[in-house]
Amino acid sequence: MKERNALDGRIKTVLNLENALNDNLGLIEMGETEGDESIVKEAEAAIAALKVEAGKREIETLLSGEADGNDTFVEINAGAGGTESQDWARILSRMYIRWAEQHGYKVEVLDEHAGEEAGIKSISFQVKGHNGYGYLKTESGVHRLVRISPFDSNARRHTSFASVWVYPVIDDNIQIEIPDKDVRIDTFRSSGAGGQHVNTTDSAVRITHIPTGIVVACQAERSQHKNRASAWNQLRSRLYELELQKQQEKIDATNAQKTDIGWGHQIRSYVLQPYQQIKDLRTGYTSTNPGAVLDGDLDEFIHASLSHKISGAPGGVEDID
Repeated sequence: MKERNALDGRIKTVLNLENALNDNLGLIEMGETEGDESIVKEAEAAIAALKVEAGKREIETLLSGEADGNDTFVEINAGAGGTESQDWARILSRMYIRWAEQHGYKVEVLDEHAGEEAGIKSISFQVKGHNGYGYLKTESGVHRLVRISPFDSNARRHTSFASVWVYPVIDDNIQIEIPDKDVRIDTFRSSGAGGQHVNTTDSAVRITHIPTGIVVACQAERSQHKNRASAWNQLRSRLYELELQKQQEKIDATNAQKTDIGWGHQIRSYVLQPYQQIKDLRTGYTSTNPGAVLDGDLDEFIHASLSHKISGAPGGVEDID
């Protein structure tokens, strides 16, 4: 039913685009016949907007990976640098959550560790909705921020790093076998603000995958059973994404035309001082409106990255005549 609804939505989108295009072409013809330039300009503006929408839908049709249509887990970790990096991790988490909410996705925070003074040391959350993983999968990597530090009394410029890792929620169609001997499961008391809602039982769950060293945790629910199930889902998803990365590394090693994404797997630079610019180091796509991007306006970066990943060429959607 989920797949049927997704396909039905795509068909309706195409039909709506076709109908809107035909209607506006008719308005242009009518405006030219009656000599009404205002009608012509209005219809031409509507067609320009349709062109942008069609470009976005073209990208959507390229999401054909096995797990592209699934929900996704997003994990953000602050790099070295204490409060600066922890605040940058908080800003990044807000950016992705805002993007998800603006696109109608539901977000559930699974695990979060606050910084000592400000920001967060790490956070993991689930983005629920069709193509969640497909759209966000190219966001994995190291993100770099350059700004005048709000925590520096001398107002000096600081560089901060945070890592973003995106992996799909694995459904029943993808089988991941994990032997019991390969995992260690620990329970602990959930952290919180205290008061009447403080958790007095060891309901939080942490699972360590011994062969890979992958650690996942969940403390979002009061029930240890639910937290355990969620942690297992995260672990299966992490192992699936790890296997995808291994396969991609083999492909990259045999393709001389592909280049390294940058030092330390850095994929994007967010410069707020001395000038304002955000640049994706893989595609070259640049924005001079960092305020909008950090408020969730990520579509152009995501579309450029997807086009680049699929075609191996610089990102961006080709013009549609």
